[in-house]
Amino acid sequence: MAEHILQKPTHNFEWIDIANPKMEDFDGLKEKYNLNEASIKDCLESGHLPKIEEFENYHFLVLRSIPKKIAEDSDSLIEITDRISIFYNENMLITVHRNHIQFLEQLKKMDRQSKKFYSSKSLVNAIVSESLKSFESLVLENIAIRLDEYEERVFLHHYRKPFMKKIYYIKRQTDVIRNVLTLYKDIVDYFHMPAYKNIYTQDLRDNFYRTSTLYKNISENTAQLLSIYFNIESNHTNEIMRTLTIISVFFMPLTFIVGVYGMNFKFMPEIDWRYGYAAVMLAMLVLSIAIYLWFKKKRWL
Repeated sequence: MAEHILQKPTHNFEWIDIANPKMEDFDGLKEKYNLNEASIKDCLESGHLPKIEEFENYHFLVLRSIPKKIAEDSDSLIEITDRISIFYNENMLITVHRNHIQFLEQLKKMDRQSKKFYSSKSLVNAIVSESLKSFESLVLENIAIRLDEYEERVFLHHYRKPFMKKIYYIKRQTDVIRNVLTLYKDIVDYFHMPAYKNIYTQDLRDNFYRTSTLYKNISENTAQLLSIYFNIESNHTNEIMRTLTIISVFFMPLTFIVGVYGMNFKFMPEIDWRYGYAAVMLAMLVLSIAIYLWFKKKRWL
C-alpha cells in the first residue's frame, strides 16, 4: 500500500512510503520515475543485504535495521533484521518495507521544517543513520544485558549447561549483524564523499564506526565467555577425575590385601592366628593413613 508523505510543490521532493509491497504498487511509479525493472524486482525479494546502486536517473539502496524486539532464539538474517529499500533522486524518495519500521513512522510525524526534509538526500542520510542506531540500541538494551547475565552464570552458578544454547544464539545474532554492518560501509562512504560531506554525514560516519566497534566488542566478549566456559568445564572434569583417582589409590592396596586373604589356600598361618583379623584391619588403617600423609606432603589434597 502506497502512502504519500511529502508532495510537490509544498516540498522540494516527493516522498512515497510503500508498506507490504506488491508489483501493482509500482505500476504508475515505474513510468513516472523511469524505475529499472531489476531494482523493483530486488525490492520485492527478501533476503538482500545492504547495498547501494546507481542508475541513470536515481539511486537504489537496500538497508537493514533491527526491530524493537527480536526473539531470543532468532539466528537468521530475516528473523533478526527488517529490510528497507529506497529509490531516490533530487525529486523523489520511495521507501519500501514489509514490516512496521518504528523510526520511519517517527520521521513521518516530524516537523516538516526540520533540516532532514530539506532535500531527498538529507532524508535518506537520516534514514540510514536511524537504521544504524537500531543496531546500537540492540547492543545496549538487549545483547549486552543478556551477555552480562550469562557471564554471571558461568562464574557463579553451579548448574551452567542450559545457558549454552542462549550463548549460541547471541553469537549467531552478533555474527549476522556484523556481516550486515560490513556492507553498510559502502553506503556510509557514499554519503561521506567530499561533494556531500557535512555535519549530518559526519554523524552518520561516526555512528557507523561506533556501532561496528560495539559489535566487535560483543563478538570478542562472547568468544571469550565461551572459551572461559569450556575451560571451567574442563577444570571441573579434571577435579572429578582427580577425586576419583585419589579414591582409587586409597582402595587399591586395601583391595590387594583383601584379595590375598580371600584366596582359598589351606596353609595360611594368619587364618589360625587369634589376632589375625585385628592385625590385618590395623595394617589397612595404617596403610590408609600413610597414603593420606603422602598425598598431603605432595600437596595433592
